[in-house]
Amino acid sequence: MDHLPLKTTDSVRVRYAPSPTGPLHVGGARTALFNYLFARKNNGTFILRIEDTDPERSDQKWEKDLLDSLKWLGILWDEGPAISDSNEKSHTYIGDYGPYRQSERKDIYEKYLKKLYDEGFLYWCFCTKEELEAQRQDQIARGEPPRYIGRCRNLSPEEQEKLRKEGRKGVLRFKVPEKIIKVNDIIRGELEFDTSLLGDIVVARDFSAPLYNLAVVIDDFEMKVNYVIRGEDHISNTPKQILFQKALGFPRPKYAHLPLILGPDRSKLSKRHGTVRVQGYKEEGYLPEALVNFMALLGWNPGTNEEIFSMEELIERFSLERIQKGGAIFNIERLNWMNGYYIRRTPLAELTEKCIPYLIKNKMLKIKNDKYEIVETGEIVDFNYLKNIIALFQERLKKLSEISEFTDFFFKDKIEYDKNLLLWKEMQEKDVQKNLKKCYKTLKNIKETEWQRERIKEELLKEAEKEIDRGYLLWPLRIALTGKKASPPPFEIAEILGKEKTLKRIEDAIQKI
Repeated sequence: MDHLPLKTTDSVRVRYAPSPTGPLHVGGARTALFNYLFARKNNGTFILRIEDTDPERSDQKWEKDLLDSLKWLGILWDEGPAISDSNEKSHTYIGDYGPYRQSERKDIYEKYLKKLYDEGFLYWCFCTKEELEAQRQDQIARGEPPRYIGRCRNLSPEEQEKLRKEGRKGVLRFKVPEKIIKVNDIIRGELEFDTSLLGDIVVARDFSAPLYNLAVVIDDFEMKVNYVIRGEDHISNTPKQILFQKALGFPRPKYAHLPLILGPDRSKLSKRHGTVRVQGYKEEGYLPEALVNFMALLGWNPGTNEEIFSMEELIERFSLERIQKGGAIFNIERLNWMNGYYIRRTPLAELTEKCIPYLIKNKMLKIKNDKYEIVETGEIVDFNYLKNIIALFQERLKKLSEISEFTDFFFKDKIEYDKNLLLWKEMQEKDVQKNLKKCYKTLKNIKETEWQRERIKEELLKEAEKEIDRGYLLWPLRIALTGKKASPPPFEIAEILGKEKTLKRIEDAIQKI
């Protein structure tokens, strides 16, 4: 048999195994999510393994980015590195099959590499880069697929020693048998690979430093992984890994290769399409539940027209069989719509807490003695004041970072705008001035104790009804209070600004005209 079948009694064990060589991107996060959903749906185990065998590119800051991003998304692992608030690498692990970093598993790798070598599956190759490139160019010129032809396969121990004395550094290659390998991929159906096209594969620099394809096979076996769910860019690795599994006598896991995430131009999603980092979406003010919901629908569908799912609902509905083969288009407008939906469902006090950091970051607000100070005016305001402001924009926000642009006029002493913005339709400047004075007089007559949006609205609408178009009165007032074409109704804004500020801004607008 080519592989040992999984027993029906085996519990589901899946792993997400990223390399800490850069920030976690949406593609990697979606792979983690699908592994997580599959494990939870089947009462299985979700393993996080750090593949950090490339010391030159691996960096602790990217590992921290990875752990923080997954934690923020709510994709929590059952086995893997323990979560730590420190920036230092934690060597504490959850689970019985650690360590869960490849850099700490060299003794394990050495055991299996020596086994493969002793059993005749590996040999030392001393070909130089120049020799390999010359071979490659010759094969291309003859219309053959480039592959290693086994030049060092049968070197005697004496010949090997001679090459070492010449200063040549060897690598370990795997003797690839010529055969057809068939794989029943859960998503893509039956895949077939001709190993004669591979050539002998480099698997290690030495007995303690395996390259990716062998290390992952050893780790999956040691950690009892029985389902491998990963991106379709790993399909070409599958036959190599199956050859290693057979040589080592390991069972073959079941494979599911996810479609790529594509940009609107149908090329592979990259930073030229915009933000791709998970932390970038967090910084821009996307909610984790929105991003999770959005990522789940990149390649998977529930079989209905439903689009909104909580994590619990995703776990209940998820199946690998409903993942499509074709690439999934990343539509930022769809994500914005979905994020707006989740913002609208967020309790107002919680939403205000989430928005305040953006106001602070943009130097509109600062914390002072458990309250808040408006930077430009020095005015002290409380949480309730900020909550009232956020309430005006909850229906309009698509991402939290928009809050500063939407609300800036609340945090300024004097607002700037083009006076022509005050004109409504065919109004003349004298008409604007007249109507602003009418607004000023109407609002001034409202007592401080009655300064509430309903009373403000009632009095202003009495005057507005006398105009041909309400906009003749209310449009200049809106601009005078906000300096913006689009904003909540002026009655609500005036209530929050207060009587004194409202009248002052109307006066400023009259002077501008």
